Amino acid sequence: MNYIKILFIIALISVLNTTVLSQDSRERSYMYEILTPRHAIKPEVNGFAQKRVEEPLDRGLTLAHVKESNAIHISWRLLKSDNEITAFNIYRSVNDVSKKLNKRPITETTDFVDTKIGKGNVLYWIETIQGEERSLSKKKSLPQNVVNESNYHRIKLKDPSVTAGRVAVADLNGDGQYDYIIRHPNSNVDPGVANPNDGTTYKIEAYLHDGTYLWTRDLGPGIEPGVWYSPFIVYDFDGDGKAEVALKTAGDDFLKNDQGRVYGGSEHLSIWNGMTGEEIALVDWPERNDRYGDVNRQNRNQIGMAYLDGKTPCILAARGTYRLMVVDAWQLNNGKLEKLWRWDGDEENPVVRSQGAHNMVSGDVDGDGKDEILLGSCMLNNNGTLRWSTGLGHSDKAYLTDIDPERKGLEVFLAIEPWIDNGYGVSTVDANNGERIWGVGHKTFHVGDGMVADIDPTSPGLECFATEDRKGGSTDKYLLSAQGKKLGSNEEVPPCRNWIWWDSGNIRQLFFGDDNRWGAESTSGGRNQSIGYWNGDKIGDGIYGDILMIADLFGDWREEVVTALPGELRVYHTTIPAKDRKVTLMQDPIYRSYVLQRSQGYPQAPVPSYYLGN
Repeated sequence: MNYIKILFIIALISVLNTTVLSQDSRERSYMYEILTPRHAIKPEVNGFAQKRVEEPLDRGLTLAHVKESNAIHISWRLLKSDNEITAFNIYRSVNDVSKKLNKRPITETTDFVDTKIGKGNVLYWIETIQGEERSLSKKKSLPQNVVNESNYHRIKLKDPSVTAGRVAVADLNGDGQYDYIIRHPNSNVDPGVANPNDGTTYKIEAYLHDGTYLWTRDLGPGIEPGVWYSPFIVYDFDGDGKAEVALKTAGDDFLKNDQGRVYGGSEHLSIWNGMTGEEIALVDWPERNDRYGDVNRQNRNQIGMAYLDGKTPCILAARGTYRLMVVDAWQLNNGKLEKLWRWDGDEENPVVRSQGAHNMVSGDVDGDGKDEILLGSCMLNNNGTLRWSTGLGHSDKAYLTDIDPERKGLEVFLAIEPWIDNGYGVSTVDANNGERIWGVGHKTFHVGDGMVADIDPTSPGLECFATEDRKGGSTDKYLLSAQGKKLGSNEEVPPCRNWIWWDSGNIRQLFFGDDNRWGAESTSGGRNQSIGYWNGDKIGDGIYGDILMIADLFGDWREEVVTALPGELRVYHTTIPAKDRKVTLMQDPIYRSYVLQRSQGYPQAPVPSYYLGN
């Protein structure tokens, strides 16, 4: 009997291996990895945190002059600790004389418009009512001379000639407000092109929410001035309520080739104190080797964060996108970096070769409270094993959210760069198991951009759109429904970048320049940019600068936009009265992961873990 069982098992393994190996590498599914024993090798992560480390956000009280009127728009955060009966009162003090502005407690929105502004020393604050409990927010003063800053506040940089190229937001001092950490200058060298070797080096610089300058550090010539050489993120990694900076650094022993590319020398994952810039901890970055490919392929680095045990914010240091991919997971515990696991994509395993994207987003896709890691066309488990791979190849954009609310669970929308013959170059897959849901249905050539957003209230779910670029010889554009139905093509398809929730509803809007109604996907510091609906009305304008970030940074759930101009950051916010209220988007884990990634990798508009549409 035992002999028969052994023969049966051998035969079954033979059949399964034959089935998998007979498939083309682009057609192999996540089942390839499930059939291997590597899932059982690594234990579950057990981090230092006893309960989930979370940002201690305050009410985010925001005041803004309403354009062309003598009114003030007041907005504040709804927190996930609030409940359905939480209500608010608004108070104004003029020259120490206080008055409640609302007749009945506010329960429908988290904003208010004050049309009777007093002169003198004006203060506003919020009273939160939760049953018998009442609490007051911090008081905020009304700026008196902000005629030219009706809907933004300015962070003046230490050097007026500097223009920021990247920005991260995090609470550096633990006061419940987001501070700003920039990287400058705003130049970029890609590993695939020549290095001008003009002496440019990147600097990291920190400012508090009110514009207070903190520190500047130079990354030095060992870090080339390009996004893939210098990934950095900012978050509270040790659970002390104050954020640290995690980034890739290099020693002074770097080696350069004839093209000026750094190809050798020490590389590190460094943790800096967010308030001082001083180094807290230092370990080796995933090492170079020939399995990644040439110098171009080796110099593709990313950094991310995931709650691998559901409680501890762990740091992910990654190398590789197009061939081998390696990820190291660490936790910052008592001032030291402790290694949790390494995932090696293994060059000999074609189902995970070249499956990376240009961002690394984390979220709980199976409901166990622990984060999985979306690398692009493949997903890692929280313990550093492969969960699934589509086998479709490198995706320029990957979005993890609830695209189709009528379908159980989350989906991933993929814009695949390599030529795809099987109709899945623009596609969605199940976030939990990687199974393909639908594809565009025909061959695609270098799909270089994509986006998901509810832009059509007549079509259920989020619309999915993508564009091919000239590198593949095609410039076709695609607009599909959440279920994969074709809705439009080419000129009927909106741009993929810089989408925002600015108005009072759930339909998302986009930016456009006055000189090009729908055209520009990047922005220019000198142009007046507007916000409006695709094929609809304009709802805002007067926004200047290069867009660095779109995120719900303060006020109600609608998003702010951070722009860069020489010598300053501007943080614009809406003054449109709200119609509903939502918990601040920054307390949604997937949305926060996308915002975290904005300081490294390609720009992507953040999306939450739930369906946010009409």
